[in-house]
Amino acid sequence: MKNEILASIKENKIIVIIRKVKKELLLPLANALYDGGIRLLEVTYCGDGTFSDEETAENIAMLSAHMKGKMHVGAGTVLTEKQVEMTRAAGGGFIISPDVSPEVIRKTNELGLVSMPGAMTPTEIVAAYRAGADFVKVFPAGRLGPAYIKDVRAPLSHIPMLAVGGIDEDNLADYFAVGVEGIGVGSAIVDKKSLETGDFDKITALAKLYVERISACQTI
Repeated sequence: MKNEILASIKENKIIVIIRKVKKELLLPLANALYDGGIRLLEVTYCGDGTFSDEETAENIAMLSAHMKGKMHVGAGTVLTEKQVEMTRAAGGGFIISPDVSPEVIRKTNELGLVSMPGAMTPTEIVAAYRAGADFVKVFPAGRLGPAYIKDVRAPLSHIPMLAVGGIDEDNLADYFAVGVEGIGVGSAIVDKKSLETGDFDKITALAKLYVERISACQTI
C-alpha cells in the first residue's frame, strides 16, 4: 500500500485536509471531494480535545472503508507513536505531522505507512529526511513564501518537499514553480459555510478548480 500512496501523491499532488468536521458530514464530504478529483484525504487529530483520538481513528476507519479503492486516507496533526498505531489500525495509509519527531517517523516506517513530518528550517528538513521521512512538509508555507522554499531547495533538492499552510488557488502555481512535489489544502476547499448549508456541489467545484490549476502547472 505504501508504494501506491507514494505514487498517488506524486501523480495527484494535492492532499485535502479535513479538520474538525462532524462525523455525519464526512461521507458526503468525501464523495464531493472525490467527484472533484481529489484522491488523498488527511483527517487531523485534535490536540484541543474537540474530538478524542479514538473518535478521530473511528472517522479514519469509516472513511477508509467507504473510499476503499478510490481514495487514500491518512492522519494529520500526528504527535505521538500511539496515534500512528491507531491510524494504522484504522486503515489509514499516511502520517502527517506539524513537527519533526524521530519517534513518530520511526514508528510510521515500522508500520509501513508514508511519513510526512512538518519542518521549517533547513536543519529541521534535513533531520526529518535523515530520520526516514518520505516527504517533508514545509510548514507554514504561506508565511515563508515560495522564494524561501526555492532558496532552501537549492542545496536540498534531493529531499521531496510538500507545501502546506496558506496555499490557495492563486498562489499554488508559485509553489510548484519552485519544485515542491505537492500541496496540502484545507479550508480553501473544505469551505465551512458550504458544509454548514450542505452545499456539497460548491465543494466539488472548488476541488475541481484546484485539480485543474495543478494540472495546468504540470503542462507549463
